[in-house]
Amino acid sequence: MMTDREEKLEKFLQNLRMLKHRDDQSRLPDHLVVNAEDAIWLDSGVTGNPSEIGVLVDIPTRSMEFYLQRIPPGEATDLQRHVHESVHFVLEGEGYSEIGERVVRWKKGDFVYTPPWIWHRHYNSGMETVQMLLIENSRLLEAVDGNRRESAGLISFKEWASQSGKE
Repeated sequence: MMTDREEKLEKFLQNLRMLKHRDDQSRLPDHLVVNAEDAIWLDSGVTGNPSEIGVLVDIPTRSMEFYLQRIPPGEATDLQRHVHESVHFVLEGEGYSEIGERVVRWKKGDFVYTPPWIWHRHYNSGMETVQMLLIENSRLLEAVDGNRRESAGLISFKEWASQSGKE
């Protein structure tokens, strides 16, 4: 029976051997193709706002996270910020986002970038449900215990700035 210290050393040596043989082409994750229909949808009870998030748990990335997002007509996400970067690719619909003090309009085919730790909120200003693909580097930050999210609720950036004395 190995001691705790010996087990830790063995795990370290196994990892070292793996790193030295990194070109092993048989080391492939199970899921190389994931269909959007495999998303696990989180509703407003979880998201805290009218949008729905489709979690794609089978994508085997270690540094990036991919989500699907739907925002109903006339609705918006909550005002939030997080330490990771994010990019929304608009698959369907149109709207605008408050990103800090700026308001940017977007439509199908646009990429919307949100910098780290900037308050932002996405609005659907059209007549159809907005559908987006969300890409974040949150997994990378989670790996080093550096990820954080914060929500200010269902208020606009101007309301938050007024309440926070940031006007």
